[in-house]
Amino acid sequence: MPFDHWYLTDDLTEYLTRAGGFLRSRPDRHTVHLTVTENLRVRGGRHYGDAPPEFGVLEADGAVRAAFFRTPPHPLVVTSLTEEEADGLARRLAAAGRMLGGVNADRDTAAALAAAWERHTGAPSALYKRPRLYRLGEPTVPQPVPPGRARAAGAADRALMARWYAEFCAEVGEPAGRDPGHWADDRAERGDLLFWEAPDGTPVSMAGTSPRVAGQIRVVAVYTPPELRGRGYAGAVTTEASRAARSSGADEVLLFTDLANPTSNALYQRIGYRPVSDFAIYLFGDRNRPVPG
Repeated sequence: MPFDHWYLTDDLTEYLTRAGGFLRSRPDRHTVHLTVTENLRVRGGRHYGDAPPEFGVLEADGAVRAAFFRTPPHPLVVTSLTEEEADGLARRLAAAGRMLGGVNADRDTAAALAAAWERHTGAPSALYKRPRLYRLGEPTVPQPVPPGRARAAGAADRALMARWYAEFCAEVGEPAGRDPGHWADDRAERGDLLFWEAPDGTPVSMAGTSPRVAGQIRVVAVYTPPELRGRGYAGAVTTEASRAARSSGADEVLLFTDLANPTSNALYQRIGYRPVSDFAIYLFGDRNRPVPG
């Protein structure tokens, strides 16, 4: 198999024409690919990162074997690869002069690509985060339910949504995918972000959902300000966001957690989420610059 015969493009339509069916064949494992490319498609290919998105497809015997996308400054996001395929991809990207900041993939693929990137570029890598993908099974409501109710965030909540989104990104150690104000505008327009509000109407926690693509929806941006934690708000709003996703017709409701956070992992399992697969994020550096942690 030609492990390094990757087709590289910056054309989203061409990428989806080649790889769309493959990505939709495993909507759970490919949830990030599906969600990000759908957001790019809806925005007409407009991007908000350091540089335009990049895409790649590995084909063998007329079938797609793997695919990747990159939206700088975020790490490369790639589907499952063998060690030989990971080596071929690293060799192909290094030869093309691409500068990768890291990789986000299933645990084995991420480790293989990080090692291959170091072999071909001399850039060291460091394990940054260990996400776990969960799928909603039979939903349950964690007890006791805190006082208050869930409601959809709207245009009047724009400032709070933007501020909490920025705080969420800073806390999880990831660059904001876009301007927080623009993110809040889109959420308000789509109505896909819920607040849990106290009986006096004060928002105390939030949870959003991704667009439905290939039957899957992912719960995202679950955030409670530090001073309001430990009161059940995150569990309550995540339960309601999960119910809304299921009620909208999603075949699969998914979410990622950080394995370094045992509290959130335990919470989501109480709600009814069950593990699907472990992922890993590695960040790359060079011989003179330490990998950011």
